[in-house]
Amino acid sequence: MGQEAVSLLRMDSVTGKRALVLGGGGVTGIAWETGILHGLAEAGVDLTDADLFVGTSAGSVVATQLAGGVPLADLYAGQLLPPDGEIPARLTTWMLVRYALSYVMPGSPARKRARLGRAAVKARTPSEESRLEVFKHRLSIQDWPDRPLKVTAVDTADGRFVAFDRDSGVPLVKAVASSCAVPLVWPPVTIDGHRYMDGGMRSAANVDLAAGCSRVVVVAPLTRAASRAATPGAQAARLGVPSVVVSPDRAALAAIGPNLLDPARRRPAAEAGRKQAASIAEAVREVWA
Repeated sequence: MGQEAVSLLRMDSVTGKRALVLGGGGVTGIAWETGILHGLAEAGVDLTDADLFVGTSAGSVVATQLAGGVPLADLYAGQLLPPDGEIPARLTTWMLVRYALSYVMPGSPARKRARLGRAAVKARTPSEESRLEVFKHRLSIQDWPDRPLKVTAVDTADGRFVAFDRDSGVPLVKAVASSCAVPLVWPPVTIDGHRYMDGGMRSAANVDLAAGCSRVVVVAPLTRAASRAATPGAQAARLGVPSVVVSPDRAALAAIGPNLLDPARRRPAAEAGRKQAASIAEAVREVWA
């Protein structure tokens, strides 16, 4: 989050497909991303006409609904509703220490993720069934959209990274729930005998899944990573095409607050994103147009 709010890679114009990549960041991340996208649309930069949507964790919720044609105005209005009946969660200090220990120990990236995956399977969390019910209600669509969509997750057993799509044979609700299964907080999701956790454990946005597109816009509530090479900005730069990475500015960070999983911060986060959009609209337009 310490990076600049917008990092831009300018290159000669290239024709072809455009990708919208949406990263993880909890319930406040969903809200802020929705606010950014709604504000950009109001400024004349409509990213909902992307040729490819890539969603990680919170971003998988937003990407799924946009790919399914849910109007941005409706999504934004939903973020302003009071969080009646929603129970906040929190990443405790112990959980953050457990994350850090998994990644500082020796081994390949997949092996490190598998260590955390084993802890996620053993953790005491709400039931998997109750979380699936949450996503059935959270998503406005229940079936894979026709437009290209990739939803990321990580296999808890071996740390393998996966990107589900409509050809994967995985129910959409399960794909999104697995992408949002924050280790130690929410239960991993069972798919074909495997248990999957948050796709953000591999990268905050997994921008490299946009390879092959000629223009890429990344909206990332979180920009830190276990290594510099895994940050959204570094991944976008390696694509070698015009790209822009948008992350929360100071006002948005203050609105989001310290707990990304607190639904009470959803409305302020959405409003901050909408307001921030005006300051980054031209940078995004330069890449998208």
